[in-house]
Amino acid sequence: MPVYQLTDKLIFPPANLAEKDGLLAIGGDLSPERLLLAYSSGIFPWFSEGDPILWWSPSPRLVIFPDEFSIPKRLSRQVRQKQFSVTIDRAFQQVIEACATIDERGKKGTWITKSMIDAYCLLHKMGYAHSVECWQDDKLAGGLYGISLGGFFFGESMFSRQPNSSKIALVSLVKKLLQWDFDLIDCQMKTAHLMQFGAREIPGPEFQKLLAKSMSRSTQKGKWKSS
Repeated sequence: MPVYQLTDKLIFPPANLAEKDGLLAIGGDLSPERLLLAYSSGIFPWFSEGDPILWWSPSPRLVIFPDEFSIPKRLSRQVRQKQFSVTIDRAFQQVIEACATIDERGKKGTWITKSMIDAYCLLHKMGYAHSVECWQDDKLAGGLYGISLGGFFFGESMFSRQPNSSKIALVSLVKKLLQWDFDLIDCQMKTAHLMQFGAREIPGPEFQKLLAKSMSRSTQKGKWKSS
């Protein structure tokens, strides 16, 4: 199948037309309107500095159903020890900038470009992008960020400066999402880091069906609180 060239029009091809590796389209921009349309359609941007914007919709899709989330015993003990203090939406720009240099997809986070940082910081100001931060001695030790739409949280990136700090941020995120009865956390692509928490792959068509249903829900927009 061809990779689609986007124009100035706010439109994406159907996600099921993506290549086997998940690549769907090229071009366009990182405006809030296009990003929100992309996520609500099961599509996300992922590209390196100097490359054109690439849009992806992989199948199968790695997801976490919040009610299936499991915490490894050793990590559970560390959570109870309260080694870190955890906040939400306190330092979004610090988190995304840290993810740009310490990304946990197994590679250096060069895909979080300056234009990506600017775009997601704007989404944060608009109330759609959120961060979870772990602090130790008032220093940012780890965290994660993503997009909230309907009953979905679209996870983007995690980082750790201290062991297990990003994992504890994820535990705190899931606790919040369970309070709000969220449907799903989109983890995008398979990683061993997330499989230990009960993440599993589902077929693209199943993901799209769940997504369409969840987009009818209201969005938990605005600055989130830790409690």
